[in-house]
Amino acid sequence: MTLTSSSPSSTTSATSLEDLDRRHLIRSMHRGDINDRVVIVRGEGCSVWDSHGNELLDAAGGGVWLSPIGHGRKELAEIAAKQMGELEFFTSLLEFSNDKAIQLAAKLAELAPPGINRVAFSNGGSEAVETAIKAARLYHHRRGDTDRTWILARHYSFHGATYGSGTATGFPPMQAGVGPNLPHVEKLSPPYLYRAAEMYGGADPTDFLVNELEQTIERIGAGNIAAMIGEPVMAGGGVLTPPDDYWPRVREVLRRNGILLIADEVVTAFGRTGSWFDSESRGMEPDMITVAKGIAGGYAALGACLMSDEIADTLLQTGGFFHGYTFQGHPVSCALGLATIDIIEREGLLTKALSISDWLRAGLAPARDLPVVGDIRVEGSLAALELVVDRETRQPMEWSQAEAAAFEIRTAHGVIARPYGHNLVLAPPLVFTEEQARRATGAVVEVLSRLGTDGVIAPR
Repeated sequence: MTLTSSSPSSTTSATSLEDLDRRHLIRSMHRGDINDRVVIVRGEGCSVWDSHGNELLDAAGGGVWLSPIGHGRKELAEIAAKQMGELEFFTSLLEFSNDKAIQLAAKLAELAPPGINRVAFSNGGSEAVETAIKAARLYHHRRGDTDRTWILARHYSFHGATYGSGTATGFPPMQAGVGPNLPHVEKLSPPYLYRAAEMYGGADPTDFLVNELEQTIERIGAGNIAAMIGEPVMAGGGVLTPPDDYWPRVREVLRRNGILLIADEVVTAFGRTGSWFDSESRGMEPDMITVAKGIAGGYAALGACLMSDEIADTLLQTGGFFHGYTFQGHPVSCALGLATIDIIEREGLLTKALSISDWLRAGLAPARDLPVVGDIRVEGSLAALELVVDRETRQPMEWSQAEAAAFEIRTAHGVIARPYGHNLVLAPPLVFTEEQARRATGAVVEVLSRLGTDGVIAPR
C-alpha cells in the first residue's frame, strides 16, 4: 500500500471523519456490524486515496461497477463548471427542456439498438427501472389490456432498491420486512451454468429455463403479464453469462405472448462488456433499456429509460405519461454524459474493455486450482470468483468470508475488490492498464491462496 504526503486530510481529521460517519451517515446497504470505515477523498485515473493518505487501486469501478473513464479528469470538472455558469438547472416539466438533455437523448438514440429512439432521464438506475415498470404497465393499459400488470424477473438479479425496482430485485433481503411489496412480480430461475446440475437436473439449461418461462406464463396467464426484466449478463448474481441461445429463445416466447422485454443495462452499457449496449449482441431485441452507472462516468448522478417509439407514442399520445423526477434531464449531468460518451469513443474504450477481459482471464487463471474457488467468470471487464467451502459439493462460502477476503485484499495489497454475496467481483475502469490488471489479479490470487475452506485467512 502506497502512502502519499499530499493527503488532503491529517490523521486527526481522518479519524474525525470516520467518527462523524458512524454517528450521522446512513450508507448504501448499511449494516450495523460493519464498523470499519474507508473515507475516500481523492481520485486520479484508476487510483483513489483515503483520508489517511493511503493510495488504493480501484479494481471495482468506484466500488459499484462504474467509473468507465477513471477518476479525477480535469476536463470533466471544467465541463461541469462551464455548464453551471451557463445553466445549472431548469425543469424538464411539460413544455420545458434544455439543450444538453436533448443532445444526450439524441446521442443515446443514435447508439442504441434499432427501434429504441426515446429517452426518459432519471437520477439513477433504480429510478430508470421504476420508469420502465410503470411504462410497461401503462402501455398495455392504454391499449385496452388492463389486466397486464405482472412483471417477470429472475432470482439473483439486481434491479435497484426503490419500491418497484427493489421488488423486482432477486435477493430476498431487499424485500424482507418492508412489505407488502409491489404486487404481481414473479421470479424465474437465472441462467447459472456453474450450478446447472442442482438447478436444472440433467436438462439443457436453456431448455429448462424456457420451459419454466412458458409454464409460468401459462400459470399466470399471458394476458396478465406486462413485461419481463433481465440483465443481459447478471452482474449482481456474480457475472452470470447466459448460453448463446437463451435470450433469442426467451425473446421469441415473450413476443409470441405479447409480453414486453426490458433490458436492464445499468451495469453492462457504455462499454463494460465491449459494446455500447450488451443486449444487442445477445439477441434480446428489447422494447426498453434501463441505463445508469457509466452513462456519466460517475461524475454525476444520471440514469435513463430508453424505449421504442411504439411504447413512447402510446404513452404520450393517449393521455400522457404522468411521471417524472425533479432533476430529470439535469443539464449538468447531461453535459457530463455527453463528455463521457465522447471520451469512450475518442479513446477507444470499447475495444479496451476486451483487452481488460484478456488480462483478467490470464491474471485470475492461477486461482482455478485453489480449493476455495469454485468458478471464475469473466465477461468483458467484469469478473467474478465464486467462493466455495467444498469444490465437490459446491457449497458456497458465507458472505462474511467473501467480505473478509476483500478486506485482506485491500489492507494487504491496497487493491479494492468487491464482495458480492459469496463472490469476489472486479469491474475496473476501462482505462485500466495491463500492469494494474496484473497487480489487481495478483492480489486476489495471493489472498485466496491463504483463504482456507474453513473461512480463515492465514497470515502472510
